[in-house]
Amino acid sequence: MGRMKTTSRWPLCGVIALFFGASSGYAQTPQEIAKKAFDSTVLLVMEDSNGQPLSLGSGFFVRDGEIASNVHVVERAARGYAKLVGEKTKYDLEGITAVDPERDLVVLKISPGRSQTLPLGNSDAVQVGDSVYAVGNPQGLEGTFSQGIVSSIRDVGTDKLLQITAPISPGSSGGPVLNGRGEVIGVSVATFRGGQNLNFAIPSNYLKILLTKAGPAKPLAQDKGAKAQRSILADLGGRSTEGVVGGQLTWDLPGNEFSGSYSFSLRNQLRESVTNVYCLLVFRNSNGNPIDIDTVRYTGVIPPSLAKRTTSQVHQSVGVLTQWKGSAVEFRILDFQIVN
Repeated sequence: MGRMKTTSRWPLCGVIALFFGASSGYAQTPQEIAKKAFDSTVLLVMEDSNGQPLSLGSGFFVRDGEIASNVHVVERAARGYAKLVGEKTKYDLEGITAVDPERDLVVLKISPGRSQTLPLGNSDAVQVGDSVYAVGNPQGLEGTFSQGIVSSIRDVGTDKLLQITAPISPGSSGGPVLNGRGEVIGVSVATFRGGQNLNFAIPSNYLKILLTKAGPAKPLAQDKGAKAQRSILADLGGRSTEGVVGGQLTWDLPGNEFSGSYSFSLRNQLRESVTNVYCLLVFRNSNGNPIDIDTVRYTGVIPPSLAKRTTSQVHQSVGVLTQWKGSAVEFRILDFQIVN
């Protein structure tokens, strides 16, 4: 048996009572929730100034002609479009009407088209154990509906995050997380892949506040407010200056094309062997803002003063941005176990 050495806290990646959309007010079946959510959830495709795709994400209508999503989905994009789940019609994004970089929330205006809004629930009323449903487009798979529970409510500085077990993946970012009445109580933001259903959502009450500050749409590429000096994702995990460090990331390029696969090194600086190393990787763009995260668990034994390589995978676009756009990767050690 070994002893656990915890190097950081585990967290990640109130408000105004307003009424947006028609709330059901009563419990619904998962089938009813899914049907209504699909009518309001969109696939977001963001492009650079040359028309090349930058990222895929999710969003949902919060009021007529306006979509909520994450800042990191639209960051640095010159243009983009939204497409309702299961439909072919594309709606051009006219710009950003409101943005909260610290909480990774953005409201987008689209070109005229039909929209059915989702009601925003009171995230302060959410309790651990409540059933939730996440809707989005993981890896571009449109209209994915998953069920889970609220497993924790995490304090991140003065803010909160909802920890949920409903599965999400890259591409789910910006999608709605709903309660049993079909109300949005969170916005999907990040996941710890190696942590077995450690997924996170921004509470909906932060979005309610943001909607009160919406103004005229600003073009995507010109909206300086979307470039955060601090982000809620900055509080994920913690840095370890002792014990184990990560580094030397290398992208796997089969056939000179990015697959999103990569490998990196974990170095043990202790005099004892270590195992069960949890490492958080934060992928940042050239402005230093997070564009994706990945958490890797290495279950092998790393002898004293030696290093081992391990592998993982993110969306291929992250590899392209990190390799070619002057981005950076930050390694944080969340936890490890010392072998007696």
